Amino acid sequence: MENIPQMKTIAQCAKITGLAEHYIRKLVWENKITYVTAGKKYLVNLDKFIEFLNNGMNVPQNEQRSF
Repeated sequence: MENIPQMKTIAQCAKITGLAEHYIRKLVWENKITYVTAGKKYLVNLDKFIEFLNNGMNVPQNEQRSF
């Protein structure tokens, strides 16, 4: 059984990581972190985001997916 990814809003990711919301939003807009859109909200894959923070640009970029 696969693990279900933890999807968090930009605001939630900012609170968890201590980073500014505008920085996380910029990473989303530049397609540097894994996310999906749900209506007008961006949901960031928290595990992949933490991996990105630990490894920097070495994490492969994924394409945006919409619901």
